[in-house]
Amino acid sequence: MLTDFFYTLRSARLPVSVKEYLTLLEALQADVVGPQSDGAWTIDDFYHLARTVLVKDEKHYDKFDKAFGAYFHGVQQVTDPTREIPADWLRQLLERELTPEQRAAVAKMDWDELMQTLQKRLDEQKGRHEGGSKWIGTGGTSPFGHGGYNPQGVRIGGAGKNRSAVKVWDQRAYKDYDDSQELGSRNIKVALRRLRRFARQGAPDQLDLEDTIHSTAANAGWLDLRMVPERRNNVKLLLLMDVGGSMDEHVGRVEELFSAVKSEFKHLEFFYFHNCVYDFMWKNNRRRFAEKFDTWDVIRRYNKDYKLVFVGDATMSPYEILQPGGSVEYNNDEAGAEWLQRLTHAFPHYAWINPEPQGVWQYRQSIGLVQQLMSQRMYPLTLAGLEEATRLLSK
Repeated sequence: MLTDFFYTLRSARLPVSVKEYLTLLEALQADVVGPQSDGAWTIDDFYHLARTVLVKDEKHYDKFDKAFGAYFHGVQQVTDPTREIPADWLRQLLERELTPEQRAAVAKMDWDELMQTLQKRLDEQKGRHEGGSKWIGTGGTSPFGHGGYNPQGVRIGGAGKNRSAVKVWDQRAYKDYDDSQELGSRNIKVALRRLRRFARQGAPDQLDLEDTIHSTAANAGWLDLRMVPERRNNVKLLLLMDVGGSMDEHVGRVEELFSAVKSEFKHLEFFYFHNCVYDFMWKNNRRRFAEKFDTWDVIRRYNKDYKLVFVGDATMSPYEILQPGGSVEYNNDEAGAEWLQRLTHAFPHYAWINPEPQGVWQYRQSIGLVQQLMSQRMYPLTLAGLEEATRLLSK
């Protein structure tokens, strides 16, 4: 039985070795996780044991969970399966579709009015509310809550549906981009190779055959070995990637790009941000609030010879770019535009790669703002776009 489980994990592109599989079998035989009173194992016991033994890097947890669920006939959640799930987790009460006329009639508030009204509602409201246009709740047309419609509001909990929130009052979890994603085409790598600049640096540890032949001939046939340092690509790349929210639609293509970049550039530094860069970034999305990297420190740490590349769809509320406190996740002291300008001034060679189709850019106000801040150095995530961006960065 577990042999098929092993091959299921391998087919899901998990780096599981035969040695780890045998270790799992030994752990089962040794009762590392003890059986229940009736002598049987639970699915929870096996899940945690198998993940501990077989998964070496937490970035593979999602792949493992999907493969585990597929093998055990659709198990979606293996931890605490007997826990009762609240009904409002499973369905959205009073969710309704509004006509275009009804949507147009819903009032829009400016930033200051929105924040002041939210504070007033928090002071006045005493209980849960569903539907309506005033209170914090679910459904309806209120600018506060989730599950309804408002052209510009604060989403509090729940899941996004209309992508019109200017701020999100919720702690969301993102996952790192998978740098082992297999590329379906070599074209992305070929496009990135325009940025390569080779140099021989370091200790001479490789045989220079041509020079050895000439030196030996000039030395009357006595062998005269000549060594040279390894030829390396000395281009340095600083990669800043948007993650979460609307970027979820582009994960596959961004992972392909990330894989290609990691294979082509030895001097690579990368960080994540959400929607717009502010005063901190992170390297691990599971610990993005615990392990922050100050943006000022990033600017000071890396020299101007680094090529700066942003990857993101630039699709957000304009407040997130222009307004202090406009971030959907926390109250930023300075506007995102300030940080984008500091980064582009610190690294003269920069470009923005946008996975969103270029045909819709003109309809997104935030994309136009980012294009201005990038001095129009925004390129689509296509082969032609990558070639144009690398041609600019290589100058």
